[in-house]
Amino acid sequence: MTRIVTVLTEGFADWETALINAAGRSFYGFETAYATPGGQPVRSSGGMRVAADLAVEDIDVDALDVLLICGGTIWESEAAPDVTDLLRRAHAAGKVVGGICAATLQVAKSGLLDTRAHTSNQPGLLDQTGYRGAAHYRTGAEAVLADRIVTAAGTSPVSFMARVLEALGLADENLDYYVGLHAAQYGTTPRQAAA
Repeated sequence: MTRIVTVLTEGFADWETALINAAGRSFYGFETAYATPGGQPVRSSGGMRVAADLAVEDIDVDALDVLLICGGTIWESEAAPDVTDLLRRAHAAGKVVGGICAATLQVAKSGLLDTRAHTSNQPGLLDQTGYRGAAHYRTGAEAVLADRIVTAAGTSPVSFMARVLEALGLADENLDYYVGLHAAQYGTTPRQAAA
């Protein structure tokens, strides 16, 4: 069974990883688990209180298929937990790694974006990390998948979900339909918009 572990922190952005976890669990039958620093409860930016399944420090990369880092304002502060080694180990073990919104700062700090296409909330945001991947930055509203690494702006939870599922080899008509449901309000699907 495919297992997604999502790292949540105090003030995490509720909407950013909700779609991939909900679709993964309810439609694809994935196991979903949530990790927080020290395994402590956290409260989202919308006030939702979440009890963790495990501590970030106890994540076993061999026991997961996808490691996601949910965005939130903490990633731009000194209070951010350092998960760069965890990200490196997960990617080295062949797992899908995803960072959305300001969580892309941690992915950049890990060095995983130095040589791969990626995106974030805005050009220049990742420069503060000391990363060397500015030439590989992609602007636009779509999440980016490169070498099992998915990055997205905080405004792109639908394409973030789609790229994670694509990285797992699940890009098919079911995914197209599901993405289309979320894109219908705009009169186009993300694939049509990108063409």
